Amino acid sequence: MFTGLIESVGRVEDVAPAASGVRLRVRTALGAEMQAGDSLAVNGVCVTVVAADAGAVHADVGPETARVTTLGSVRAGQPVNLERALRADGRVGGHFVQGHVDGTAMVKAIRGEADAHWLTIAFGDSLAAYFIPKGSVAVDGVSLTIAALREGEFDVMIVPFTWDHTNLHALHPGDRVNLECDMVGKYVARAAQIALAAR
Repeated sequence: MFTGLIESVGRVEDVAPAASGVRLRVRTALGAEMQAGDSLAVNGVCVTVVAADAGAVHADVGPETARVTTLGSVRAGQPVNLERALRADGRVGGHFVQGHVDGTAMVKAIRGEADAHWLTIAFGDSLAAYFIPKGSVAVDGVSLTIAALREGEFDVMIVPFTWDHTNLHALHPGDRVNLECDMVGKYVARAAQIALAAR
């Protein structure tokens, strides 16, 4: 379980084929505080650390995860958002994020307003039921609030601190991002689906 509050922006140092799919080596100071078996969200995707040292973490990305998230196309030199698993005695400053990506989406537009930035994210029909205005969404692991919702797209505003302390400032129109919809919304949508099917 995570909160969507990014602890650090790491940098992918290596992407190598492995028996389990792909192995990532990410340069980050968080490596000094992690060990094999720990959970780490990389751009919102929960992975298991297989090795760590003072300057980097190594994690395997399975074939299915590579197919359904952007980690399948990550490249050396790319900045990635990192968050360690939530401690039971920690504050939840964002929202409950599981690290289970629901799908990828495309950055449609980026525009500035004063010191903040707006992102317009275009998503597929399969995710439409899970979004509501002012609801929560994790974009590449960052906990954000949907400011405006239209058919097939939503807007989020990025405040200066988040812009400067995540990899969102490195995005460009056309880039793909990982989306995790709000967990409560997914349970409500599923319950409604079952109720309709039972009629």
